[in-house]
Amino acid sequence: MNVIKDRHGTYYARRKVPQRLQEAVARILDKDKAKQVWLKKSLGTKVLAEANVRAKPVQMEFDRVFAQAEAQLKERPLRTSISDVEIKRIADYFYATEVAADEELRVDGRGDDPVLAKVHRQLTDAGVQFTTPCDVKALTLEPGRGLSLRMMHKIGDDTADMLSVAEDDLARGDITHIRWEVDELLKVFQVNLDRSCDGYRKLARAVLAAHVRQLRAVLARQKGEPIDTPPIPQAAIVEGATGGTLRAAFEGWKRQRERPLRTLDEYERAIRLFVELHGDLPVVQIKKSHARQFREALQDVPRKRTGKLLNASLPEVAEHGRKHPEVQKISAATVNKLLGGVQTVAVWAGDNGMVPDDMQWADPFARMRLSEGEPDRAPFDLAELRVIFSTPVFTGGERPVGGKSDAAFWLPLLALFSGARRSELTGLRPTDVAYDKVIGATSIYITADRKTGKRLKTRQSARVVPLHPELDKLGFLDFVAAQAKERGQSAWLFPQVAPGTAGEKAWSKWFGRYIGAHGVNDTAKVFHSFRHNFIDALRAANVNGEINAALVGHSIGNVHASYGAKEIARRFGRRLAEAVAAAAYEGLDLSHLRTPETRSQTRLKNRQQGEQPTRTKTQPNP
Repeated sequence: MNVIKDRHGTYYARRKVPQRLQEAVARILDKDKAKQVWLKKSLGTKVLAEANVRAKPVQMEFDRVFAQAEAQLKERPLRTSISDVEIKRIADYFYATEVAADEELRVDGRGDDPVLAKVHRQLTDAGVQFTTPCDVKALTLEPGRGLSLRMMHKIGDDTADMLSVAEDDLARGDITHIRWEVDELLKVFQVNLDRSCDGYRKLARAVLAAHVRQLRAVLARQKGEPIDTPPIPQAAIVEGATGGTLRAAFEGWKRQRERPLRTLDEYERAIRLFVELHGDLPVVQIKKSHARQFREALQDVPRKRTGKLLNASLPEVAEHGRKHPEVQKISAATVNKLLGGVQTVAVWAGDNGMVPDDMQWADPFARMRLSEGEPDRAPFDLAELRVIFSTPVFTGGERPVGGKSDAAFWLPLLALFSGARRSELTGLRPTDVAYDKVIGATSIYITADRKTGKRLKTRQSARVVPLHPELDKLGFLDFVAAQAKERGQSAWLFPQVAPGTAGEKAWSKWFGRYIGAHGVNDTAKVFHSFRHNFIDALRAANVNGEINAALVGHSIGNVHASYGAKEIARRFGRRLAEAVAAAAYEGLDLSHLRTPETRSQTRLKNRQQGEQPTRTKTQPNP
């Protein structure tokens, strides 16, 4: 914020409104403008020393306007807790702004009391006799002469009185007199905190303690002690010289090129969590301390969250996790994934001109990742496979709502006998299952199609996997043919979990809950475990390592980097079908499975039984 003279010599405060907030600020000020580029307010004085003092509350008023504008852009839910990191930053901000205002007054040092000088001249010109404790002959407005004795006495007396009250409040734990400052600070930091919660009282005590320290610092300066003014922590969004903010960097990173939908969701979550903890900082202001505090907060996040925690902010969730150390926390891999998301966007910002060239900046997330140790996913053992494929979905024809119709039956079987990932299977169409002359077998083609939202984890993931004889025996080809006849060759095989649907992500969580309810409770055993089962089955059958890698979409050196479905078929041919057929699970009997009936089979049965066919609403083509 600048303090500037107008054409009449009166000082006024001025502050540039960030471009992204200009329309919202205009609405708040209600001045019939489309945009508000500058905030301005007269300070009502022609004396710089007084202007600097009056500028402090104006600065906070401008901060409140910015906070209200930001709140219009994104509604902030009422919070019932606040982290220690946030409390410290808010208290530090209060201390720094108060001490800085006192320093401005002293640094200006514009001679003896300018008000007294003006009164002295008026009384002298009027011929009025008067006495004053100050050196009247030395009265001047020359910069550098320092504050007058009167101003020094006034500052000292006022500060001592306030300190006495503040110390008494702090000793008794009375936050009554500091509530206004706390509420204003919360507006500045864009935090909607419940005034009745413990976090609010904790914050108020921290601000009160900062107030006591600030008053003591002022009195120390009164005695000539050199008290440094700390830098003011970032509160509101600052643009211009500080470069772009993290959210702005994320928007730029998204626009640079097309990104997988899953990656966008993961990175957006990482950015949101970081902003919840630290605010939308300019990238250049993100330090290693911010990265470390972000990592520590993530380490306290419970793995399972219900009730209010589902929509709680990172500081609230982390605080809950600290209060309940016995609760299982998210894995090191998840922490690293979120750290990596923010790191990628921040580094992109540094490489793409969002950090000013004249400002030094280095990747604050470097070497911040946790050691993940052993992978937290393991294959199902034989007993667990028997349990899973003995559940009602596979033996009784049950179709739970979360299982999304026949996806509940076929996805586990397809994963077990093809090693494909969930996202690869949910993106299958009838056209992706076809006979391959080179391989000599019906095969599943796993490919990307950006137009329809089909994306693969890596370029090496594009491949062809011959259909396992067990899947043929269970009637998968009949299922594919029925789907093609019912809804077309280009329709999704599993429309309720197809790419871009809400069920795509939710399905794996349902599967975890479902097998857990039937006794498979090992947290290392998830849907992805089927992939590990298939890889182990290939190894147990002594399948060539390169063929193994080709079937599951792994790379070996630089060879597989150029593979695709057609190239894999040309290179390995019939050996692919032989390898898949060799993958077996000794002791696992699936003869009891109740294969889903196709709709044509259901209609035929109804006609044979003399019943009216059931009219079922078909899924629309994607």
